Amino acid sequence: MDEFKPGISLEKTFTVKEEHTARFLGSGDVGVLLTPSMIAFMETTARLAVDPFSRGIHYRGNPVDAKHLAPAPKGAEIRVTAELMRVERRKLVFEVKAYWLNKLIGKGVHERFIVSREKFLEKVKSLKTSKKSS
Repeated sequence: MDEFKPGISLEKTFTVKEEHTARFLGSGDVGVLLTPSMIAFMETTARLAVDPFSRGIHYRGNPVDAKHLAPAPKGAEIRVTAELMRVERRKLVFEVKAYWLNKLIGKGVHERFIVSREKFLEKVKSLKTSKKSS
């Protein structure tokens, strides 16, 4: 885990499509970026920032503690940044931000945990099996 160093960062651009809007998911009747879609963009950017250093490591993301500060319409190009701020054992802590037309429209903190892919999948399998027998 020594490969994960504070300062690792990535900037990625996303286009707001109909499926990313409040109208599409029934959260409102306007075609603007939905908060969960912005959060998904942030999570994706954070994951991709550390992927080159992962060497087969699997991550489990936690919800982003984010503030959605301003709207962005369908068709907007959203620029998302993620910077690794801290490494606390298996926890990676990112600062994430979203911009539209160079205006900050969202910001927050996102945590990702390094987990064993095999153990994670085994746990999911055992939960699935225990659900069936209930």
